[in-house]
Amino acid sequence: MQHRIVVLGAGYTGAVAAGRLAKRLHREDVRITLVNPEPDFVERVRLHQLAAGQDLTPRPFGEIFDGTGVELKLARVAAVDADRKAVTLDTGDGREELAYDSLVYALGSGWNHGGVPGVAAHAHELASRPGALRLRARLAELRAGGTVVVVGGGLTGLEAVTEIAESRPDLDVALVARGALGDWLSAKGGAHLRKVTAGLGITVHEHQAVAEVAADRLTTADGTVVPADVTVWTTGFAVHPLAEGTGLELAADGRIVVDATMRSVSHPDVYAIGDAATAVGPGGKPLRMSCASGVPMAWQAADALAARLTGARVPEISIRYAQQCVSLGRGEALIQFVTADDRAKEKALTGRLAARYKELICKGAAWGVAHPTLGLPTRRRRVVRQAAAAPVREEAAA
Repeated sequence: MQHRIVVLGAGYTGAVAAGRLAKRLHREDVRITLVNPEPDFVERVRLHQLAAGQDLTPRPFGEIFDGTGVELKLARVAAVDADRKAVTLDTGDGREELAYDSLVYALGSGWNHGGVPGVAAHAHELASRPGALRLRARLAELRAGGTVVVVGGGLTGLEAVTEIAESRPDLDVALVARGALGDWLSAKGGAHLRKVTAGLGITVHEHQAVAEVAADRLTTADGTVVPADVTVWTTGFAVHPLAEGTGLELAADGRIVVDATMRSVSHPDVYAIGDAATAVGPGGKPLRMSCASGVPMAWQAADALAARLTGARVPEISIRYAQQCVSLGRGEALIQFVTADDRAKEKALTGRLAARYKELICKGAAWGVAHPTLGLPTRRRRVVRQAAAAPVREEAAA
């Protein structure tokens, strides 16, 4: 009987995990089902480009997984019952149940409105392709002199505000940040960021928390009113709420708690990766929600699951950070080099060379989805036993 592996979500992490498992395991021994609501891969790191009016390269899963044995199931995940080892799917024509022997949970995250009044009703998000397309359509409606305010001074906010300002110089574009602009960057990186935002004519409101968003403005905590025909909300990501009803052990922020091999600490037949999971990185710090964390987590989960099924030694990789890459429009970027635990070093790459570097990183991430073993030759091993059923913590204590 084939071992049934179900992968939920086909973002960077889910797609990489499914493809890597297909490379590691003999096709006759496993059935790998990848569940996703859309038939093609979404480059989430480029959604700010899509919103600004650029068209992205189509990447159909039919081509990516052709000949791999990965079966794509077009559906939305309605529920997961980790105790019964079953997933409920909404196919559009009704609901059906999908049983599994091993589950890879990669449903990722969405936008986080933080409970701020008016955000859900009036602001736009960039955490999904539908959200980026809605923002694209709204920006196209704006006439010269229209106002756009991006809330959030993190990577997504910086990429969005500079992309919009560059593509629409006829608009009045502003950024609202809770702290100082680029306060996590080195002195060199921060100076370059200020130079680029000033050159693009972006008004920056620093040390401001937003108290309310309306259809045509937002109000900060100190009562400042900022005109906004369009508000873009990029203050962080929220874990998919589905995790709450799975029966899996969760951290306080709703992410699934996993061990060093990305296996759930409460249900050893479940692996969680990417933004859906909380794993410990260098220095004992939780890995941040990002592609830089998610892809190595997918490698680790796929390799660990394959090893346990085939009786091989379970590998453990050290997930370390090296850089933070921020596009600042099409002609500018910032590569901030960081320590293994994600603290800024003084060294930073800026300008057009950084923009070319960032573009290579984005292309490499997409290439990695179709080449999950980095193009290296692999050997498909035979399944010799089922994955261990004992809880991970009991196993570790034995």
